Amino acid sequence: MVRAPSTIKSLLRKDKSWDTYLTKHGDSIREVVRDAINQILSCGLKVRGYATWVCSKDDCSHTKIIPHSCSYRYCNTCGKKLTDQWIENQKAILPDTEWQHITFTMPDVLWPFFEHNRKLLKKLSKLAARSILKYARKKGILPGIFVALHTFGRPLNWHPHIHLSTTRGGLSDDHTQWKKLYFTKKSLMPQWRYAVTTLLRKAYKASELVLPPEMASQYPTKADVYRLFDEQYQRPWIIHFAKATKNPLRTINYLGRYLKRPPIAMSRLKHYDGSTVIFEFLNHNTGKHNQVKLSTEEFIERFIRHIPEKGFRMIRYYGFLANRVRSKLLPKVYNLLEQPERNAIKITYQDMMIKSFGLDPLKCILCQSQMVFAGITRGLSRGQLSKYEKQLALGKPIP
Repeated sequence: MVRAPSTIKSLLRKDKSWDTYLTKHGDSIREVVRDAINQILSCGLKVRGYATWVCSKDDCSHTKIIPHSCSYRYCNTCGKKLTDQWIENQKAILPDTEWQHITFTMPDVLWPFFEHNRKLLKKLSKLAARSILKYARKKGILPGIFVALHTFGRPLNWHPHIHLSTTRGGLSDDHTQWKKLYFTKKSLMPQWRYAVTTLLRKAYKASELVLPPEMASQYPTKADVYRLFDEQYQRPWIIHFAKATKNPLRTINYLGRYLKRPPIAMSRLKHYDGSTVIFEFLNHNTGKHNQVKLSTEEFIERFIRHIPEKGFRMIRYYGFLANRVRSKLLPKVYNLLEQPERNAIKITYQDMMIKSFGLDPLKCILCQSQMVFAGITRGLSRGQLSKYEKQLALGKPIP
C-alpha cells in the first residue's frame, strides 16, 4: 500500500485533489469551507506573515524566520497546540468534584435535517443542557454543565450528537450549600426527545425548515412530514451514560481530541494512491476495527461537511459555568468544595518543541545562545488569500 499523507494539507495538495474538487464543485461549496481550506493550505507559509528572531549574541549573524500558523481547528499542525491549551484552560476552570458524561443522540432519519438546516445545530446544545437544568431545578440545585456538539461519527459520516458533562451536584438555591445530584436515562430521554422533535415541528410549521432532498419524494406532503416527526417521537431514543468520574479530566481529554483537531486523525489513514483513500475506525458495536474505502472526492466531501459555519461555538457552558454568572458563582463553588482557584498554564510553541522533540526552536543553531524577538512582518488577510485559492490548492508561489 502507498503511504498515506500525514496531514490534511498534504492530502488536499497531493495529486491536485483539492484543486480537482474545487474545479468540479466550486459553485456548490460553502464559502466558509473554501475559506477554511485556504487557511489550512496557507498555514506555515510566509505569505501569511512571519516573526523574525535574531541571535542575542552581538557577534552572531543568525536570523530565524517563523511563518505564522493558521490557528484553524481542523489543521493538524495547529490542532495540537490548540488542544493542549484548551485542556489546560478547562483544568483551571472546572471544579474537582464528581462529573457525569452523557451522550445525547437522535434517530438517524433526523440527521439530514440538521445538515440542511445548520442554523438549528446551535440550538441542540441548549436543548440538552435544558433537560439537565429542568430536572435539577426541581430539586433546588444549580449544576455546572459544559456541552460539546459533534457532527461526525467514526466513519466520518454525518451524525449530529451532543456530548454533555455535568457536575453530580451543585449550588443550592441560596448558594450556601453544595448538594448532591443524580440523573437517570428515564428522566432525561423523554425531555430530550420532546425538545428535538418540537424544534423540528416548529421550524417546519414556520416554513423555516428545508426538507433534505433525499426525503422530498418520500414525504411529499405536510401531513407526511408531521407523521415522520410523530413516528420518531414514539420510539425510544438512545442516551448513553458513561461511568461517573471523580473529576472532569477524562472528559476534558476525550473532547479535546475532537474539538480542536480534524474530525479524523491522520493516523487512521492506511492508504492513499491518488484516487482511493482507506481509513479505519473502531466499531463500538463489535469492538473491532473496520475499514472504510472511499474515492478521494468522497473523502473530501465527508471531511468538509463537518466544517462549521463562521463563528459557530462548538463548546457551550450552562448552570454556574454560564458566562454571565461564572465570575459570581464559581468562587462560591470553589469555596464550598474547598478548592483553590487556579490559573491555566500557558502552552507555547517553544515548550511544545522541547517536550516533544527535546529541541529548543529559539536556541541559535550557530552559537547556542538564545534567540530574541525582532519583529513581525504582516502577511495577506483572509480576504486577500481567497484571491489566490488556486495557487494555494496547487502549492504554487504567491506573488
